[in-house]
Amino acid sequence: MTAADLARAPFFGGMGHGGLSRLATAARFAGFPAGRRLFAEDDPAERFWLVRDGSVAVDLHVAGHGSVVVETLGPDSVLGWSWLFPPHRWRSGGVACTPVRAVEFDGRLVRTLCAVDPSLGHELTRRFAELVVQRLEAARARLADPSRAETPERGTRLGTKVPNGDQHRPRG
Repeated sequence: MTAADLARAPFFGGMGHGGLSRLATAARFAGFPAGRRLFAEDDPAERFWLVRDGSVAVDLHVAGHGSVVVETLGPDSVLGWSWLFPPHRWRSGGVACTPVRAVEFDGRLVRTLCAVDPSLGHELTRRFAELVVQRLEAARARLADPSRAETPERGTRLGTKVPNGDQHRPRG
């Protein structure tokens, strides 16, 4: 993984070469088959992903309903921010809807890199905070207008059950 690989991702657009080079040391290519659970609600959050190909359903456990999809993320999406904010536990779950190719980041190592380089920490925190705000605004819009819950580009309807996603969990 190189800084140039990361620079192609919109999320990292405009980030300096030094920061990208440090982040590249915490990154590796990863792949997941359709149906694989990448993370589960309340488990330790130790990584995040940049989705290159495929899609991942983000789900929540709802009492009496099981896991329901709240959002589906596709190529160029960043998946996971729980690794950055204490208590570093997943606040949702994620299941591959299709085969997924991604760049996986070691969140513990990235936190260490941010502690050593506060400017990198500030830059990543700012980018993740913007991402959180965008996703919250999108969720709010879907909840306020149920007709927006189904999106043609994602094909996901807010509140749909997660298909076959609970039986596969990655190690680590």
